[in-house]
Amino acid sequence: MDIAIKGWIHANPRKRRTALDWAYEVKWLLTESPYKKCSKIRFVQDNLNTHNISSLYKAFPAAEAREYARRLEFHFTPKHGSWLNIAEIAISVLSKQCIDRRISNMAQLNAEIAAWQDDYNSNLRPVNWQFTTYDARVKLRKLYPAF
Repeated sequence: MDIAIKGWIHANPRKRRTALDWAYEVKWLLTESPYKKCSKIRFVQDNLNTHNISSLYKAFPAAEAREYARRLEFHFTPKHGSWLNIAEIAISVLSKQCIDRRISNMAQLNAEIAAWQDDYNSNLRPVNWQFTTYDARVKLRKLYPAF
């Protein structure tokens, strides 16, 4: 059963951004989130060195990692193109609406982000993506081959 939850956000702040942290977030997405019954999940993400299948194999036994990997489809934003990543857009909104100040401890940070996330998800607002292939070829002309 495949579903689409447009505009849904899940944020789980962690102290670090390691391969294991990423792998456990992926596991949560695949096993506990509203997407847990999806046969395939498309990831649009930056090229951070932890954002790859090998991180799953570092965190889980091979059979489990392989099962998670089978359900993932990766799409990487171009280098210096994280602004194309919808997750980066969501982080920008979160930063402006919720964490626009210093928060001194993880418990408070988690509580504030959870409250923001619940409010945001109660009024789902899908991203109205208007960036066309033509726009990409103009803005990212160095990354596209000339025809």
